[in-house]
Amino acid sequence: MQNNFIYGNRKYNLREHKGKSLLKWVDNYVLVDIETTGLSPRTDEIIEIGAIKVKENKIIDTYNTLIKIDRNLNPFITKLTGITDKMLETGKERDKALEEFVNFTGNEIIMGHNVNFDINFIYDKCLSYLDYYLSNDFVDTMRIAKHILPDIQNYKLGTLANYFGVDYRSAHRGLKDVEITYEVYNKLKDCYKK
Repeated sequence: MQNNFIYGNRKYNLREHKGKSLLKWVDNYVLVDIETTGLSPRTDEIIEIGAIKVKENKIIDTYNTLIKIDRNLNPFITKLTGITDKMLETGKERDKALEEFVNFTGNEIIMGHNVNFDINFIYDKCLSYLDYYLSNDFVDTMRIAKHILPDIQNYKLGTLANYFGVDYRSAHRGLKDVEITYEVYNKLKDCYKK
């Protein structure tokens, strides 16, 4: 059975142009984390994008923006992220923020923790607001952790950060989460080499 959805009057196969999930070590990538109004890429919105560009395993650039939305935030989201409706008033328009992220990322591999969540949101929003297919291949640090640390209690970013002694304070904000994920990824790589 095909899973289709409609944007405007065009019918699309669900994420048919989405990149491939890679299980390999990479030294050149864009690490991304988004904050959203909820869990559904179809009905919820992205409110923050944080990203770092990495070349030869060194951070060379950052991208971070809040995004305006046309509804009030759920108090749970504000409590979790610290992002308020007032903060979003000065955010960028959705299409502008997505276009900047796409340009920042280029053809690089995208990395993130449980990155399928982020990729699905960004893919759907790029299609909706830019008529653009996000087709970059991606690496999930959670998937890597499951292979390297089979006996850990769970694979949440906070659990892995604690396991490796990485500072997890100020988590649940886009740029801070990518910085934490970057450190966790490098700790996983060191662990694998031992």
